[in-house]
This record gives sequence, structure tokens and C-alpha cells, in this order.
Amino acid sequence: MSLDARYFADLYAENDDPWAFRTRWYERRKRDLLLASLPRQCYGRIFEPACANGELSALLAERCSELLCQDIDPTAVALARQRLAGVRHARVEQARLPSDWPGGQFDLVVLSEVGYYLGPTDWLQVIERAVASLAPDGALLACHWLHPIIGCPQGGRQVHEALARHLPLYPLLRHEEADFLLEYWSCQPSVVDLDESCP
Repeated sequence: MSLDARYFADLYAENDDPWAFRTRWYERRKRDLLLASLPRQCYGRIFEPACANGELSALLAERCSELLCQDIDPTAVALARQRLAGVRHARVEQARLPSDWPGGQFDLVVLSEVGYYLGPTDWLQVIERAVASLAPDGALLACHWLHPIIGCPQGGRQVHEALARHLPLYPLLRHEEADFLLEYWSCQPSVVDLDESCP
């Protein structure tokens, strides 16, 4: 993570939901759009770095057989663990991007509201590691706020421009609004979900 961990510690010191993920209609609607954009009903293994307090994580857990979440901040990790308590196939770890990228393959990597906290070099490493960790029919979903964020090394549009330049994947979906951009790329040119049930 290019921003110092203190940045996030200060946010969580004042509020356990610093971005109002639980309460803002904008955030709830964006999560619904993100989930609706996933062409498969169920993914085998999903990775969500920068999971924050786990609001999106809880919904992703309903769409997979195994969910791995990470966050740099220990308070966020504790909150996400509470949010996912009882979800036996979900795990939350404290980790730093890009150095602590997990091993194994993923059917879906979700990069939501994380790219602008990383400088271009670190973001490129995240992109490369995400691609290297995708299963043969895996996919990557990215969603980012498009307005400037004070103190962040990149903007949301820069983050997605880098994805477009460096992802050797098929772009299957793009949804842009005034406030955010949501895109989905796949290792395969199309996705047909023949197994529509999650275990």
C-alpha cells in the first residue's frame, strides 16, 4: 500500500465505518450494481483485497465456495471478521498490497475502491499479481470513485486506464456513471454459467 498505514488507522480511530458503507444509499446501490455485474451466480474462490469493514465481503460470500479477504488495517480486519462471523468458507487476513498477495488461484479478484491508494508502480504490481493468480476461466472486477481524493497518489480514472493498458484479458462489461467506474475482465471471451448453484 503506497499510503502509510497510519492514514487508515486515523480513519478507523474516529469511526468504524469511515466511508459510510453501511448507511449511504450510494454505497448500497453501488454494491448492488457490482454484484449484478457478475455473470456467474457462483465462483469457486474469490479474493477481495482492501475489504475494509466487510460490507461487500458479506455479499461476495453468498456468491462463492471460498472467500479470502485482506486489509492493511487491524481494526478493519477485526470488523470484517465480525461481519463474516459464522461464514465458515470466508477468511480475513491482515496484509499489505502488493507485497502480501496470497498464493493459489482465484476464480474472481475484486479490486474495489483500492487502486488510488497505491502509486503507479505498486498498482502495476497488483495488476500483474492479480493476472498471475487467476484460474484459466477466472475474472477480475474493478470499481472506483472518479472524483479526486486528497492525498491519494492516483485518481480512479488513472487506475482504470492502467488496468486497460496492462490486463491481457477480455473486457466483458463497463458501467460508468458520474461518480464511479465499474469494469469486468475475463480470461475467456464470454461467460456461460452452466452450474448456477453455490454449495
